[in-house]
Amino acid sequence: MNRTLVVLSFFNFLFSTAFSQNTIKGKVLDTVEITATAGQNRSLLYQPASIATLKTTELKRGQGIFLDDAINGNVPGVSMQRRSVSGGQQFNIRGYGNGTRGARGISSNFDGQGYKVYLNGIPVTDAEGITLLDDIDYGSIGNVEIIKGPAGTLYGQAIAGVVNLKMVQPEKGKTAVQQDVMVGNYGLQRYTTRVQTATDHSALLVSYAKQRSDGFSMHNRSNKDFVNVLTEFELNQKQRLSTYFSYTNSYDERLGELTLDQYAAKDYSGNIEYIKRNGHSHVSSFRGGMEHTYNFNESIYNTTAVFGSGYRSDASSAGGWTDKTAVNYGFRSSFGTKFLLNDAISLSGITGIEMQGQVAQTVGYNMKQNPADTTTTPWVLGKPYWVVNASTSNMFTVTGTSTLFTEWTLALPHQFSLTAGVGVSRQRVSLDDRFNPETAAKPSHYDTSYKQMVSPHVAINKVFNEELSVYAAYSRGYKAPASAYFFITTPVVTAPATPASGRINSSLKPEVGDQFEIGTKGALYKGRLAYQLSLFHTKFSNKMTTVAVQLNSTTTAYSYVVNGGDQVHNGMETSLKWFVVKDGHGLFTSVAPFANLTWSDFNYGNNFIFQTGTTTGNITTTDYSKKSVAGVPKITTNAGIDVTTKPGLYASMMYSYRSDVFITSDGANKSSSYNLLNGKIGFHRNIMRRFELDASFGVNNITKVQYPLMIFVNQLPDAYLPAPLNTVVFGGLELRYNFN
Repeated sequence: MNRTLVVLSFFNFLFSTAFSQNTIKGKVLDTVEITATAGQNRSLLYQPASIATLKTTELKRGQGIFLDDAINGNVPGVSMQRRSVSGGQQFNIRGYGNGTRGARGISSNFDGQGYKVYLNGIPVTDAEGITLLDDIDYGSIGNVEIIKGPAGTLYGQAIAGVVNLKMVQPEKGKTAVQQDVMVGNYGLQRYTTRVQTATDHSALLVSYAKQRSDGFSMHNRSNKDFVNVLTEFELNQKQRLSTYFSYTNSYDERLGELTLDQYAAKDYSGNIEYIKRNGHSHVSSFRGGMEHTYNFNESIYNTTAVFGSGYRSDASSAGGWTDKTAVNYGFRSSFGTKFLLNDAISLSGITGIEMQGQVAQTVGYNMKQNPADTTTTPWVLGKPYWVVNASTSNMFTVTGTSTLFTEWTLALPHQFSLTAGVGVSRQRVSLDDRFNPETAAKPSHYDTSYKQMVSPHVAINKVFNEELSVYAAYSRGYKAPASAYFFITTPVVTAPATPASGRINSSLKPEVGDQFEIGTKGALYKGRLAYQLSLFHTKFSNKMTTVAVQLNSTTTAYSYVVNGGDQVHNGMETSLKWFVVKDGHGLFTSVAPFANLTWSDFNYGNNFIFQTGTTTGNITTTDYSKKSVAGVPKITTNAGIDVTTKPGLYASMMYSYRSDVFITSDGANKSSSYNLLNGKIGFHRNIMRRFELDASFGVNNITKVQYPLMIFVNQLPDAYLPAPLNTVVFGGLELRYNFN
């Protein structure tokens, strides 16, 4: 923390000297471009919620191709982790985590749950509420907006929040071709080709990117191909039409998690059980969507989007091999309305529906030694990988989710506004076990629905002199159980002799998140100082967790999911950016220090107690009550500076601090705090009128600090997915030719 205080003191000095600079043209906060909102004024100043926005400056401050560096460095209260070079990504919004999976506790380490992600208006989150992020071209993202906290009113089952992603857009009036190249150590290579053209009434962008890395350890390679096509048309004064299509082929090797001892010894050889099974994640996917907006008049408009996506994946790990094929489809339609009630009062709203369905089949296999490997010695790197063996499961699922929503904002005199809305969501799950024959003791079909998940939102906002605002808000969100939670299979037991059986886990209830938040935002001193500050109290009820049933003192017979109890999250988030120089006419055209801070006091509630076991002799009581939520640092802070100059040179530097983190929910294991220092310099220049050149060089983890890309919560002996131990060096070159 001493380093943090030094850095913040330095910025305090910069802020104090800035008052002597020449005044600059005033500006308001960023506007909300993607996120659904009921208000007419889309400036963040008028949004009674905590919404983070990332534009080109933040997205390209680091490597700009993985997104986690932009999220972790610029969005207080939100973290992004990954399991490999560019796979297994997850968001954690205000400590919610990822639901549950497996047999080891409260949080899942394998998929994203609880939040919703959209890409150009198309849900990345499937109809079951699970988000797979391996196949996103983060290097082509141009805008990110994140709603922090329950957002069920306008987005359905978004108990933790919403992440809206938007691809880079064609520049109006420009026709250009661009080639980008990035290379770095650990074999990093990325090549991106873009062709764009845009007029006042139409736009087209086509891009292809190839990205690869050898990884920083054994069995850690990554290969990805991305294709993106987007169009926009202004059909007439009343109608607009946009489309987006993408294809991705993504392959990431997994070295497996390190144990506590491996991490302490800086032994990055991975988990041999992963490596011998060729641990990996392979995803081939497509997405497509079309959005149409019709303005009936100055008071009413409709926006309707239809979308579809599909993917085929195969993944292997220490547990075996899994194939999955899934198709998602749906639509979202909303009416925007705005009425001027008198000269000082107006009413605006958004009312609509979103529906999404999914058909999926998941087949699991065990694995065996490759027949070409005739040795009897333990497997070592260099021997043939194990191969797929017999099928162990085959699950066919049909899921559907729908949300009806309406939200209204009443704008009052003196820049007061009241916002109120409600969303009603429903989830349907149909499961068919295609592997286990149905018997009287073992069902193979289950169908259930979760209805009337009602999510209200109420807020009040007050703006002062169009410079700062204060707000108070209440919101709710839900998360229904995933399909993997319902079948409980009891294996064959030899002593005493008991045949295999099964039952339906029909008592599960959706999790509920309720959040109270107060905050303030502003763009002060004629636009020099942009800031946000929020305080929140969130309670997650019916939090799902996995419990294990012990056969005896050393063997787990089976596991299943239960609604455990409550989690109570109290937190504070603040961010600021100070334009010491902006639109300057001297050597420096922009000098902008920035900083953010997150304080998290997240705990399990008073009633987080459950029992496991089958007989009196082996019943175990687990009590997490009042313990700290695992996987979230109490203190997170970032500070840095961006500088641009008239000749075209630019530079940025960022310092990050993360306090220690509990690895297990019982509080018995904790990771160490760490500090990171990253920097980047570059040169941007127009050449011969039609050419644009951008060359950059960056260094991450300058001081070679050991830190994790991801912590595996409640998964001991597996504990860490490590980041590269050495400094990461990269360089980029962008060359663009403008035809006009």
